[in-house]
Amino acid sequence: MKKIIFTGLMLVALTPAMAQETMDDGSMVVLPITAQQCNLPSAPPPIPEIPVKEDLLQAQKGVKRFQGEMEEYRACVNHDALSGELSDGNRQAITNAHNYSVDMEERVATMFNEAVRAYKKNLAKD
Repeated sequence: MKKIIFTGLMLVALTPAMAQETMDDGSMVVLPITAQQCNLPSAPPPIPEIPVKEDLLQAQKGVKRFQGEMEEYRACVNHDALSGELSDGNRQAITNAHNYSVDMEERVATMFNEAVRAYKKNLAKD
């Protein structure tokens, strides 16, 4: 299941690179150079299907670190968002990058929450 989610994340990440959108002002949806230099963090490592407490504690640290890195990424991407020098396409690309990072963070949180539920379910069996 986690491999399927990872594959889905990769497809979503690559989709913007495959299709360029043109805005009403004729500009292409492309991140400004400064935003292209921002480091989109990688998702934390997968959690075992049947996690033990140590797995969850380690995963929780990874999720918190990931969330902090995502905040830094969004601050970097959004840094020049209000610049009067950007095209409509640049602004749209910034919005797309920001929204993608939020979606990615939500997926990671969902995977963690599913692992917690699996842990609790496994405890109930004992």
